[in-house]
Amino acid sequence: MNVADSEIKSLLQSYQTITVYGLSNDPQKPSHYVPVFMREKGWDVIGTYPKEHSVGGFKIYKNLRDVPKESRKFIDVFRSSDKVPEIVDEILELGGTEFLWLQLGISHPEAEKKAEASGIKVVSNRCLIIEHKRFF
Repeated sequence: MNVADSEIKSLLQSYQTITVYGLSNDPQKPSHYVPVFMREKGWDVIGTYPKEHSVGGFKIYKNLRDVPKESRKFIDVFRSSDKVPEIVDEILELGGTEFLWLQLGISHPEAEKKAEASGIKVVSNRCLIIEHKRFF
């Protein structure tokens, strides 16, 4: 994580669109209700999920490659920590990402360093709901 605690609020305010990597179709999972919360707080939220779904009314893409580049600036990841290296590789290959958020319980120091070395701001092991409630 290369973002200081004091920077989180201003970074969140800097982005109007969040792409959720792994936006679930199960309303009981954090990978669904966290994006719902952020949308209710004013962010545009789109998602990626390998299976087509329309739960929650989100625009869902099958993969990150299909997400318009301008919507890939802020990526919020809901995948297990062992998947983070391949996600970082995908992000770096596609380009356009400025801010990578790894949700609570998700971290991978080596992959985070790789993203940071490419100029991406990284927050790991933090929940957007908790941080939003803390700063707003």
